[in-house]
Amino acid sequence: MGASDDRSLKGLRQFLGVEQQRDWLEGRADLADGDERQESLELRFKYAARFQKLLRRPQAEEVLAILGLYGRSCIPMPRRTERDYWSVSCLPSTSDKPLVRVNASWMELFTLYADAEGLRARFIVHLSDFTKGGSLERDQLDTLLLEGCAMAPEEVDCFFPRGADILGINVRGSASIRRFLTTGRMVRAVRRFNLTHMNRGRNAYQASHCYGVADHMLAD
Repeated sequence: MGASDDRSLKGLRQFLGVEQQRDWLEGRADLADGDERQESLELRFKYAARFQKLLRRPQAEEVLAILGLYGRSCIPMPRRTERDYWSVSCLPSTSDKPLVRVNASWMELFTLYADAEGLRARFIVHLSDFTKGGSLERDQLDTLLLEGCAMAPEEVDCFFPRGADILGINVRGSASIRRFLTTGRMVRAVRRFNLTHMNRGRNAYQASHCYGVADHMLAD
């Protein structure tokens, strides 16, 4: 089934059909993306100083490289969906002091933090992607599977945000973060969670989108 013209549909379903989404989720298809980006010069200038501040951080090069990997691997049609259905904030002024945060709808998807001179990441995914038999029970979490996605077991820990089918994963160290973003089971889980929230409607964080950071997520 292709995209529908039904205006009652929300999110990506307006232009990306269920089967197309499923094929991308399973890694069976690459989605044709837009060539041009619809850019807000006002927002580009608004967050330019924050972006320059980020570039002065010792983790800057690795942050942008990891975000590039995330953009290519985990966001469907990232140019076409930029800002309207996902956004990235640079040094957002929240109490946990992240370096960057990717959002969709009203939900955090992926966050990078300074960890001394290195990095740690927080992934938000569906719990059922990492439980035995797709259970929603927290005690069925397959911790060995998650630990196997990292370079070392001690570089991974989990927490449970509010919600019936939601899991937070903390990953320490650039090497382990990269490994998470290149492990098939993890990439599929991140894609599924992102699709869930990008299908809920327009992104609520459009006004905090940092084009300077997004340039690196969308670089060829």
